[in-house]
Amino acid sequence: MIEISHLAKRFAVENPKKLSEQERKDPRLKGRFFHSVVDVSFTCQKGQVLGLLGPNGAGKTTTLRMLSTALRPDKGQINISGTDVLAKPILARQKIGFLSGSTGLYGRLTGRENISYFAQLHGMSDKQIESRIDELAELLDLHSFLDRRCENFSTGMKQKTAIARAVVHNPDVVILDEPTTGLDIMATQTVLEFIKLLKRENTPVIFSTHHLDEVAELCDSVTVINHGESCFNGSLDEFSTLSDGSLHQSFLHTLQ
Repeated sequence: MIEISHLAKRFAVENPKKLSEQERKDPRLKGRFFHSVVDVSFTCQKGQVLGLLGPNGAGKTTTLRMLSTALRPDKGQINISGTDVLAKPILARQKIGFLSGSTGLYGRLTGRENISYFAQLHGMSDKQIESRIDELAELLDLHSFLDRRCENFSTGMKQKTAIARAVVHNPDVVILDEPTTGLDIMATQTVLEFIKLLKRENTPVIFSTHHLDEVAELCDSVTVINHGESCFNGSLDEFSTLSDGSLHQSFLHTLQ
């Protein structure tokens, strides 16, 4: 279970003159600070998939980075499976599988070596690593490129490998930042089927996306962030009823 309560995060603006016109008009810009996340709260139960929605620049990625312990919030609380993430970030990291917007693979290593390296960081034995990589290769269809250098991978190959690396240690929760961006239809379907598998295994999943068809297919609940604030938290059914059943119109309704 994941509980997020009143998260906030601001960043210093080093050179205000370099801000775009849109950034200058953003109400979150206050003096020499940009308040990327102002007040975000949501909950994701075991076995649930939560879709995190919002316009570009709304604060979704900053929220996920705080949830993953990559950033420390200025305010708020994060609890994962009974662990206070802010008080015990190292322990929390062991429970989290996080895929950022950038795969960050080591290009000169093979896919197998990238996955194995992160498994070793989580303290897994050689036998556990070999077994887990074989399992993930089957689930994510990695066999054809697993032993090639990542610098020669397509976007889909990189994304699948990055997902395998993120979940190699069987985390309690999985956080995916736009996992299907740039993928073709077949690679996208593989990723979506893997998320469904995580759900069947009772693992809570939070993923941000701009694709509302993915929300309709996968999600139990929805959180919408706009201008750094959570402006909707509820079930997919509740989200759908904000309009005539169109998720697109429901999304636009939350931004008004």
